[in-house]
Amino acid sequence: MVSEIKKIGVFTSGGDSPGMNAAIRSVVRTCAFLKVDCVGIYRGYEGMIEGDFKPMDARSVNNIINKGGTILKSARCEPFRTEEGRKKAYEQLRAEGIDAFVVIGGDGSFTGAMIFNQEFDFPVIGIPGTIDNDIFGTTFTLGFDTALNTVVEAIDKIRDTASSHNRLFFVEVMGRDVGHIALNAGVGAGAEEILIPEENLGLDRLLESLKRSKESGKSSSIVIVAEGDKTGKNVFELKEYVEEHLPIYDVRVSVLGHMQRGGPPSCYDRVLASRMGVKAVESLLEGKTSLMVGVQDNRLILTPINKAIKGHTKIDKELIRVSEIMTT
Repeated sequence: MVSEIKKIGVFTSGGDSPGMNAAIRSVVRTCAFLKVDCVGIYRGYEGMIEGDFKPMDARSVNNIINKGGTILKSARCEPFRTEEGRKKAYEQLRAEGIDAFVVIGGDGSFTGAMIFNQEFDFPVIGIPGTIDNDIFGTTFTLGFDTALNTVVEAIDKIRDTASSHNRLFFVEVMGRDVGHIALNAGVGAGAEEILIPEENLGLDRLLESLKRSKESGKSSSIVIVAEGDKTGKNVFELKEYVEEHLPIYDVRVSVLGHMQRGGPPSCYDRVLASRMGVKAVESLLEGKTSLMVGVQDNRLILTPINKAIKGHTKIDKELIRVSEIMTT
């Protein structure tokens, strides 16, 4: 370790995701292990501006590894988008003696950290926490695996009632810009069709697929729809279109919504969060900054935050091929 950093702040920002508490725990306990003070910053950048700080030690993060959400809370913060707001945040950090911080969040949170680093030469490291898995520079983000398990469990239950009543269910999952949740959960739950932003199935092809399913003897079907899919204006329009053109189907819609964000993190997310927290603190103490911790081929890597923000994740083409085979 080469840094003179004596006190590190940690906070969560943006939408919550399972595994954030595990990451907070890891940062705090790594600081304790390396004899560095740690401060929790409540409510993200909003709390930073207001000086909402609390010293944290190894015991202050007892029994949180299994909890969803974030004990440090999260909030949107318009004032931090201004130079005046960021200057006030910097003054609060310096007054508290905080020398660097770890931000756990998504691209919006990282954008704020990158600008802050550029303006004040303040050391920052990011940990990707978002269920959408839409951050460049990491194969998995914190919360993605847990969200998949939540979605698959919900679809399994929906299939029970779909089979009992010979119904077609459109199940909408999160994914405004990317279809990682829809594609993976769709394959895992055995969905008949998967609609994602990256692959526009088209209404005619959707109807043909549903016709084939009916003709093949399937009495019920599940169609997974990412919220950003462009096949229809929304999932309810899809329902109406199918009802109009395929009256043989009794169609229902289930929007899973924010339940996908909640619940205890999976073992994978807990382990990943623990690894990322250690890497984040060690990287700061090694003098590294404006980087995001990611995982690739089960190895932790560091990606410049500006690349993590500007880069785009790619949908798994092999998994798309698998899904097409499985829906035969």
